[in-house]
Amino acid sequence: MEQKNKVVGRPVRKKDAMRLLLGKPAYLEDVTPSDCLVVKVLRSPHAHAVIREINTTVAGKVPGVVGIYTWQDVPQKRYAQAGQTYPEPSPYDRLILDRRVRFVGDAVAIVAAENEKAADKALKLIKVQYDVQPAVLDFHTAKDNPVLVHPEEDWKACCPVGADNTRNLCACGSESDGDVDSVLADCDMVVEHTYHTKAFQQAMMETFRTYTELDPYGRLHVISSTQIVFHVRRILSHALDIPVSRIHVEKPRIGGGFGAKQTVVAEVYPAFVTLKTGRPARMIYTRRECQIAGSPRHEMEIHVRVGASKEGRIRAMDVYTLSNTGAYGEHGPTTVGLSGHKSIPLYTGGLEAFRFAYDVVYTNQQAAGAYRGYGATQGIFAVESAVNELADKLGIDPVQLRLRNMVREGQVMPAYYNEKTLACALDRCMLRCADLFDWEHRRTPRVQPDGKIRAAGVAMAMQGSGISGVDVGSATIKLDDQGCYSLTIGAADMGTGCDTILAQMAAECMDCSVDDVAVFGADTDASPYDSGSYASSTTYVTGKAVEKACAELKTKICSLAAEMLGCEASDLEFAGREVRRLDGGGAVSLADIATRSMCGTAPAMQATCSHSSPTSPPPFMVGMAEIELDPETGSVRPLEFVAVVDCGTPINPNLARIQTEGGLVQGIGMTLYENVTTNALGQIAENSFMQYKLPTRQDMGTLHVEFEPSYEPTGPFGAKSIGEIVINTPSPAIAHAIHSATGVWHRELPITPEKVLLGLHHKQQD
Repeated sequence: MEQKNKVVGRPVRKKDAMRLLLGKPAYLEDVTPSDCLVVKVLRSPHAHAVIREINTTVAGKVPGVVGIYTWQDVPQKRYAQAGQTYPEPSPYDRLILDRRVRFVGDAVAIVAAENEKAADKALKLIKVQYDVQPAVLDFHTAKDNPVLVHPEEDWKACCPVGADNTRNLCACGSESDGDVDSVLADCDMVVEHTYHTKAFQQAMMETFRTYTELDPYGRLHVISSTQIVFHVRRILSHALDIPVSRIHVEKPRIGGGFGAKQTVVAEVYPAFVTLKTGRPARMIYTRRECQIAGSPRHEMEIHVRVGASKEGRIRAMDVYTLSNTGAYGEHGPTTVGLSGHKSIPLYTGGLEAFRFAYDVVYTNQQAAGAYRGYGATQGIFAVESAVNELADKLGIDPVQLRLRNMVREGQVMPAYYNEKTLACALDRCMLRCADLFDWEHRRTPRVQPDGKIRAAGVAMAMQGSGISGVDVGSATIKLDDQGCYSLTIGAADMGTGCDTILAQMAAECMDCSVDDVAVFGADTDASPYDSGSYASSTTYVTGKAVEKACAELKTKICSLAAEMLGCEASDLEFAGREVRRLDGGGAVSLADIATRSMCGTAPAMQATCSHSSPTSPPPFMVGMAEIELDPETGSVRPLEFVAVVDCGTPINPNLARIQTEGGLVQGIGMTLYENVTTNALGQIAENSFMQYKLPTRQDMGTLHVEFEPSYEPTGPFGAKSIGEIVINTPSPAIAHAIHSATGVWHRELPITPEKVLLGLHHKQQD
């Protein structure tokens, strides 16, 4: 569609850019009082145990200690920490403190002290006697294991997701279309393998942290680094057993979230302390706590069968996912669905049949949660890797194989809730990416003079734009003095720039500068209800709410202008800084309209609108990677990654590019460097950034990002989402490139140098 927009589609600078660049106060620790209680948690050294006795007498005598609280002091009301729309699909399986601890790092006691030194000393002096129980550490054996992670009778599943705590099942289910087994039996080629991804950590810059106090009216005021202010309010109300009306939640700037902060990880502990003591309190997770008691990606094992004709028509796909939710069920029933729903539909083009089944199991490991990509990342690694192997076995260029089978605009996707693609540029993304990357030349492995091998790989991906028919975005826009605007939202800017993007949409609608739109949010007392910033929803869902609110406000402005000009509203046109008569007979400035609205009985010049979409249009993406592999050491060095993204209309190309580049780096990290290992006692070895290796600027190679626009008619200005899809292609593309260089397929992430060398060794022995 021809670009006629004045603000949308332009590289506008982020509203908070200069303050962050100059190091001005922004994040929670910067903007909350320091003279508050320090809250810390004693954590279990055992993977599974029942607390026999806790002695806090000595610890309580430490100077500066205000209170020590155990399972006997907290409400006995189970709740879910997952930030999801009520009723939550995640089961109610937590207490603030429980007598039964279910993983190494589970909360045992809460300490509140005047300072950190006193809190740390008290933690060491608490004496706990445990009855150690057998632990379920292998998620392959969890289902129907005689050891139950949740044997309690008050465990509760609010939604019918196939959960059964007596079987260690957090969720299970299946769906299909066509006779998969018959079609696979009739295929000329079937690829069948199992793929494994670990519980990768988001590693956001700002750890989990929350400040709580009682306001002048005795309400619990919570300031938290969170993506989900309204869900936090509801979850705290349930866990603490107090009315929602007594809780006020807001967020400052957030130093990254990536889904981790879609779970209520830290909030409940200082909130409980404030209610008990009446004093302000603050909890700041250490990096070690984030690594062992955070909210990482779900470990998944995905079994894939893909069948095709010898000409390369993919006819059937069968996917089974085993997901490890850990000790608690946060996001377990929902992440698993994306492993199939966001991978199988990519091949709608010629698919005759599909089946997708899954089990989500409890284990005595760190509870998992939401992480950018939300299950699609794991599923796409498995399915795209299987398709690359299929192309290799058929002797067909994997780019051409995808072009023959990929979903295209106008097709209905049975594996994606039977949604129809109204905007799909995946085919153009593939052709553009192949051209930018020079696929024809670089897909053939090349041995360098020093013996290192350069090779390339390809993958494609899809995601969604919000949760269809469930989540809500809202916006309030108000005309202020002198004709400026205030935009109030409930979505949380996590550094992604949503404040700026939504302001751009408002400025486009109101025909003004972005500088004329002040943005405020997210605050449960002041913002209109919004489900929060997750599921790639903000641009698409909340953006549409902004568009609707602006249209309503313009109607109100024109109505008041008609009164001032003595004519009908239909005789007027809104022209940005003024409203004028169509016949040229007069005009009134926006500033004068604003002044008039604040005098006498004029109607309020503001509008609030909500939006919830019945569909979730997928963005699409193609990624191609070139690596350099050293066969002597097994090291893999990314040289270049080219990505072409269809996110509909990019509202702000600069921010969209940064989002893409950041997602690519995270994808490269989980593919090559980031590892999670657990010993026989259930302890995680990678409990700091010394052990958990993140990619640096030197590890990512050159990133080249382009956009292939489409126009999504249900989105604001034709936009779809971009936040999550960008992490999904590096792992299968790099795994493909490693196979091209070595002839060995790697089906477990991360692909470390040791695994590469072992693969080469086994190949030489065969």
